[in-house]
Formats: sequence, C-alpha cells, structure tokens
Amino acid sequence: MGMMLDKRFSNAGVEVFCLDQPLPEEELEAILSQVMLVLLAVPISIFSRVVDVVVPRMSSGTILADICSVKVSPLMIMEKSYSGPVIGTHPLFGPEPGPDDQLKVALCPGASAASSHMSMIEGLFKKSGMKTFVTTSAEHDQAMACIQSLNFMTTISYFASLPQDLDLEKYATPSFMRRVESAKKMLNEDAFLFSSLAEDNPYTGQMIRRFKSFLNLSAAGELELLQDKALWWWRNDKKWGGS
Repeated sequence: MGMMLDKRFSNAGVEVFCLDQPLPEEELEAILSQVMLVLLAVPISIFSRVVDVVVPRMSSGTILADICSVKVSPLMIMEKSYSGPVIGTHPLFGPEPGPDDQLKVALCPGASAASSHMSMIEGLFKKSGMKTFVTTSAEHDQAMACIQSLNFMTTISYFASLPQDLDLEKYATPSFMRRVESAKKMLNEDAFLFSSLAEDNPYTGQMIRRFKSFLNLSAAGELELLQDKALWWWRNDKKWGGS
C-alpha cells in the first residue's frame, strides 16, 4: 500500500520521501523536519513501536496520519504520543486496484486536526485520483467489523462446517462454486491479514454476537422474517420491486 500511494502521490506532483526497514534513525530528524505530512503505512502489530521512533523527530506542525484498516486503536496511539494534528485514513481498496474500482478513502480526524489539516489531506488524495469522505473512528470500525471481520468469520465458519466425508464436489452447483472461488483467495492467501484485522477491531465480537442471534432465528425456522430483513439491501433496486 505504501508503494502504491507513493506512486500515486508522486504522479500527482507531490514530493515523497519513502522510509522502510531498517529505519535510518540517524537521518530521521533531518527528513521528518521538512515534511508537511507523515503517513504511516505499517502493520498494526508494530504500529506503536514505529510511532515511538517517528514522533520525537517530527516538527510540531506536521500532520501525523496512518492507513490502517482499523482506526480506533491507531488514533489513540498517535494522539497519546503526539500533540500535533492527527488524522486517521483508510484507503478502501488494495494495493493493485482494478480500473473500475472506486478509490474511496475514509478520513477520521483527531481532536487536534483543524479544518486546514483536513483540507490538506483531502486535497492530496483527490489530486491523486481518490475520493474522500469524513467519518468517526468508531463508525469506521463498526463498518469494517461488518465488511471485513464478519465476512471473514462467517466464511471460514461456513467452509469449516461442511462435512469432509461427503462428496460435495459431485453435487456442486454454479452458485456454490462461485462461493468457493470467492473465498479461495481470502482463505488461502489473505487469512492472516483478515484474522489480524478481526482481532484488532474492537467491534468484531459485537457483530459476531449480532450475527449469531440471526443465525438462531434461522435455526428456529424464521426464514421469511430473515428474508424480509435481508431484502432491505435491495430496497431501491427495481428488480426487487423497490422505488
């Protein structure tokens, strides 16, 4: 993600200094003292350690931001260590977006972020071909608990629950195979990433318990009720009879 953003920012005419492991600590102060924005593109597992190294070498007016897929924890860590402007960002796409992907970026301003700091961040992403919207860290993490965490948890639970002594391949329908193919990359290549995101999101447990309550309704035979609630997502789609 860091390399992708570097390329996009640079192509938009922004001067970017990229730092990677091992961090050149003896050069950090000279580099960080001249930038307007420090954007952390590091795993949440080492986030606080990187913040501890970077913050003491930053100028007080520099914006400190991140691109983690969760926002409550990173914002707390940054604001605890840095008294200057802090903004959480989350590009809602991967490092190799497709030509038709919407390049949306969620922005979560910290308490010390002024409108001028937000304008600077918004302008940077928009200039680089992305679309931003402002939200809170709590709402962001609740949404990601549904879109990332719950999706991952229900997918692994579904495939783990299928009996291995039954020849399901012989009976597989096209819709089932589409589900298998959709889950293939998530479970074979990105399982560690998604499990980490689920563990780091403070709302994952809440969304799992909510899902479990609806699964209990399914077990009780309340399928019509569940179908009516599920169809809410297509309320404005004419093929479902919406207006």
